[in-house]
Amino acid sequence: MPPPGPLVDPVARRREQRGWYFYDWANSAYVTTVGTVLVGPYLTAVATAAACPDLTEGEECRGTVALLGVLDVSPNSLVAFLISISTVVIALLLPFVGAIADRSPRKRVLLARLAWAGAAFAACLFLVTGDRWALGATLLVLGNACLAASLTVYDAILVDIATPDERDRVSSRGWALGYLGGFLLLVVNLGLVLGAGALGVPDGLAVRISLLSAALWWAGFTVVPYLRLHDRPPTDVVGGREQGVLGLVRGSLRQLGDTVREARRYPQTLLFLGAYVLFNDGVQTVIAVSSIYGSVELGFATEQLIVAIVVVQAVAFLGALVFGRVAAVLGAKRTILVSLVVWTVVVGLAYLLPEGRFGLFVALAAGIGLVLGGTQALSRSLFSQLVPFGKQAEYFSLYQAAERGTSWFGTLTFGLVQQLTGSFRLSILAVVGFFVVGGLLLVLVDVRRGIADAGNEAPRVV
Repeated sequence: MPPPGPLVDPVARRREQRGWYFYDWANSAYVTTVGTVLVGPYLTAVATAAACPDLTEGEECRGTVALLGVLDVSPNSLVAFLISISTVVIALLLPFVGAIADRSPRKRVLLARLAWAGAAFAACLFLVTGDRWALGATLLVLGNACLAASLTVYDAILVDIATPDERDRVSSRGWALGYLGGFLLLVVNLGLVLGAGALGVPDGLAVRISLLSAALWWAGFTVVPYLRLHDRPPTDVVGGREQGVLGLVRGSLRQLGDTVREARRYPQTLLFLGAYVLFNDGVQTVIAVSSIYGSVELGFATEQLIVAIVVVQAVAFLGALVFGRVAAVLGAKRTILVSLVVWTVVVGLAYLLPEGRFGLFVALAAGIGLVLGGTQALSRSLFSQLVPFGKQAEYFSLYQAAERGTSWFGTLTFGLVQQLTGSFRLSILAVVGFFVVGGLLLVLVDVRRGIADAGNEAPRVV
């Protein structure tokens, strides 16, 4: 077992980094095929069949389903409620996962087990047919929780495989490979779903096969980081190392409490986390509402929106690589600020976009793709510089939990503005505020001081 930190041999270190990239490649298939495109409409259709079993074509379903056995919700609102439930579960779960990961000498094993559990839940979505919406709802929440937990461990491993000068590049390449993998499987699955009739495959079966393919992709490619990554002993462990699972959990809870109490010693880290929560909320809101804006306000068909989604995925691959190179010259903080300016411009142009101009809509989708991967990849690598060594997973659990736990602010703002004004254009314009305020907070972050406070080595370019 090598000591904590990156391997000294650059050849061995690059080999381990290439293995790490493949977890981005593996889980992005679930994010795109399942989370972004297919499971929402499919689960809504299954819930509609349960709520209105005698519904005829063209008739509106006025029935409800009993979520958690007590809450009657419309089938059209089910997925939104499930996302909210997932958010709460994840926000409560991740700090404990992070504390356990930091005490574990086998992070790669923990990563793989969480990934394979999530993939198993995703694979079982194939069994969701007829009116079995409750099974689908449970599997979706569990799959999302496993994904978030695995990403907490995965992000923390970045510090173990890359030197401070390498992290922007390594993080960007991981994101780029993830977008490429998600794009390739999504194209195949969209071809199957859209061409199901011509292939003689029922529409529902085509969706279920696509969901299963994403699960198998996630599980199969997780084998690469499992085999390529090295285990390392934990560092900065509070209260010694207890034996057994219960001992590990008890020690992890003590360490989590210690970390929460000591977080105030790292004000620059917390300031960056606050900035990230805001501008990332803007990013997630744009992703979430783009299809609604495109269909309702701009009048585009579903097939056109699918084309735009594919364009975003394809361009995001290149964007992550480009922004990784820019960061090598400007530093991660300045490059993220550049990306936030681009985000502001793109959203502002969306406000002005005339109805029915699909070519311009695709151009804006390409603009989103260009900055999407770079913003996320460099935020990950910059945060890794600001967390105390030995507590990476705990801080990345806060990073992931904050991202998901507050990701409803942007969509709530979008919905409230639309409710009060009746205008989707003013709603999309309101999202600009998240990029502006988040960017202003990021300007205030003293990265060099934050790195020094955390006791880390500063990269050549900050």
